[in-house]
Amino acid sequence: MKGSILKRVITSEYLALALRVYIGYFFVYASMSKIPYPAQFAELTANYGIVPYWMLNLGAVVLPWIEFVSGLFLMIGFLSRASAILIGGLLIMFNVMVAINMHWGAPITCGCYDTVGEPIGWKKLIENAVMLISLVQVYYFDKLFIFHRGGLFTAAKNTFTSSAASR
Repeated sequence: MKGSILKRVITSEYLALALRVYIGYFFVYASMSKIPYPAQFAELTANYGIVPYWMLNLGAVVLPWIEFVSGLFLMIGFLSRASAILIGGLLIMFNVMVAINMHWGAPITCGCYDTVGEPIGWKKLIENAVMLISLVQVYYFDKLFIFHRGGLFTAAKNTFTSSAASR
């Protein structure tokens, strides 16, 4: 009995919807402080000491827009699987960068939201890992697509085509 309830919760399309909206909002929110200030974001990224300097400016301009668009698409359910894969890749990349700097003992901030940010540490690694696991659930069980099979107006299209076919 317990197993079937837990299975229903884990495989629920409504849980996938809630996780999709939460993670999408998280990434849209995180991008909002980076998009208008790419130079500051480039400096925060340079603090990690991993990204080559010739790539910092391009990354500081492009990465926040990838976060914004994929987060927005995830929230509204448009290309949600592709967005989940893209955001999952970003989370893996972020976790690798944080783990390397934790190993080095670098006293830097994550650069997630603004120029002040929170220091890197286990909390950030666990937060990203939980979001990554949540994205796996979204990838496999999200079935509430707004734009799937014709979008919101599918019922109206089916009614119109069936009435036209009966004439």
